[in-house]
Amino acid sequence: MPEQMFLLASIVITFAYASITVAILGPVSRAGQLRTNKLAVATSMIFFSCAVGHALHAMMAYQAIIAGPLAHHLAGETVGWSWTSALWDATTAAVGVYYWTLRRGYGVLLGPGGIYVDPWGQHRLDEAAARERAARDLAEAQRATLATVVEHSDDAIVGLTPEGMVTAWNRGAEKLFGYTAEEMLGQRATVLADAAGAEHQNEVLAGVRHGEGARSYEARRLRKDGTPIDLALTITPILDQAGTVIGVSAIARDITAAKEAADHQRAVEERSHQAQRMESLGKLAGGVAHDFNNILAIIGSYTDFAIEETADRPQVQADLRQARTAVERASNLTRQLLTFTRGDAIQPQDVDLNASLAEVHAMLDRTIGEHITLIAIPCEQPLTVHADPGQIQQILLNLAINARDAMPEGGTIVLEVNLATLDGDEINMQPPLAAGTYARLLVSDTGHGMSPATAARIFEPFYTTKPHGKGTGLGLATVYGIVTEAGGSINVYSEIDIGTTFRIYLPLVTAPTRAGTVVSRQAPSPGDGRTVLIVEDEPALARVVARIVGNNGYHVIVATNGPEALELYEQHGCDLLLTDVIMPEMSGPQLAEILHQHDPGLPVVYMSGYSNGLLGKTHVLDEDITFLEKPFTAGDLLHKLASARRASSIDR
Repeated sequence: MPEQMFLLASIVITFAYASITVAILGPVSRAGQLRTNKLAVATSMIFFSCAVGHALHAMMAYQAIIAGPLAHHLAGETVGWSWTSALWDATTAAVGVYYWTLRRGYGVLLGPGGIYVDPWGQHRLDEAAARERAARDLAEAQRATLATVVEHSDDAIVGLTPEGMVTAWNRGAEKLFGYTAEEMLGQRATVLADAAGAEHQNEVLAGVRHGEGARSYEARRLRKDGTPIDLALTITPILDQAGTVIGVSAIARDITAAKEAADHQRAVEERSHQAQRMESLGKLAGGVAHDFNNILAIIGSYTDFAIEETADRPQVQADLRQARTAVERASNLTRQLLTFTRGDAIQPQDVDLNASLAEVHAMLDRTIGEHITLIAIPCEQPLTVHADPGQIQQILLNLAINARDAMPEGGTIVLEVNLATLDGDEINMQPPLAAGTYARLLVSDTGHGMSPATAARIFEPFYTTKPHGKGTGLGLATVYGIVTEAGGSINVYSEIDIGTTFRIYLPLVTAPTRAGTVVSRQAPSPGDGRTVLIVEDEPALARVVARIVGNNGYHVIVATNGPEALELYEQHGCDLLLTDVIMPEMSGPQLAEILHQHDPGLPVVYMSGYSNGLLGKTHVLDEDITFLEKPFTAGDLLHKLASARRASSIDR
């Protein structure tokens, strides 16, 4: 039995050493190092020699087992195998000495992979490792530089998961939105948008997840304090090596000021184009009017001759007088055309606008109709302008008659005279005026109103929205001609189903300061960080107002309607409310009434494109409120805010 166990063990060890030999020589051979990698070859020789030695031992054990009782007769053969085994063991020892000599010469330990590397190969590996470390260090330095650039960029650079969770938030994002990185990391990016903006943002991210690639677009987002901000956004997917979207990079740039500048430039260009168009139309209408007057003069003269020659024929004279009446009507039309083109003879003189207002009110009060409430509000002081008195009355009459025609079911017309101060930057004046103090005529109604497209053309000659036969289209063109001839300007503000207000600005003859110079006023007191809730449904105007108020030291919160204002008030509160009067969903007075339930002493400043006289007389506003009439200057706005604050502190 011991002989069988020895045989089995020798066979197993033989195969084990043979396998190790193959395992060493295989990689060395594939690497082409059979001649160069002596240490590896020597190691394999040791295992090979051991394998052969144990094979010899197995043969000797096998012979001993099969010999059995005949072992005495086979002793000579066994001795032969013993010498063979001994000689081979000596060979194995020699190989071992050679192996240890190599190791000592190389001066290496048998570390990981050491037996596969010759000195020259090790040298090349060391150089490759050094190059790899240098490349890794350079990449790390570049990444650190890129991270520094990203962190200190003025643009907001935000990292997101494909689902919209914030994973990175640089300093530009902190400055732009007001949130710190600690506040935003792990939050959904939808906190930066209103409901509509959040929905659009989710649609963009869904498109990125489905492989739509990078997108650039403009959108409005919200700062931490609730104020809106216009952004140019670039959304780029982040892909792994397999092309799967693992994240999203969002770059946001503030374009609020750029949009304001673009809006202002566009308005200036539109105003310039409108002025050029009106000038061209005026030249055309003037030429037609002069030529037509010549024809009318001939017709009228010959009609008069015919009337004189038919004194004995009454029926013919009656017909001729009808023709003469038609000539006079046509002459009135051409006279209005000439007034529009500044081609008619006028007799300017100093005119008291309060007196003109009283005369027109007395005239209209008898004729305008019982379904119309006519209100006149003169200025508390005399206002004198240099103009033709008949033309001043014609302005008021034309505008009042147009207002009456816009209210067939009845309504209110308010005629006002007052002072107005302009800063010269108004963009809705036709034509533009220099900064200064002007006399102002206002004609307001509660009629059907006009669309922006209609309001843009109302001063064109022969343009009318009245039914055929009801208007000539020259009434407002005549008003425009009179106003510009007097060195003034006209502004119109209208909303559908609300009403219209015309404002005519005329240079003063006697005033504390001349037209064209800015009135000396005490600088408005700064906001000192007080919070102003601005409610304005016109985004472009809201941006302008917010900029004016914010630049004077106030903290600004902007809402576009009443419900949004209530939500922002619950979140942030406010020290003063600045609201438009007429808005969809909820009016300014309704909003103020709700807020006064929470803070009865909250100061409120109302602003509107309609005159205070119209809003007060129609009971839209109380008469003792703080009111700011559009268009207003920055100084007007800031003084009104300061005045409201002072009044509130006195009441409290």
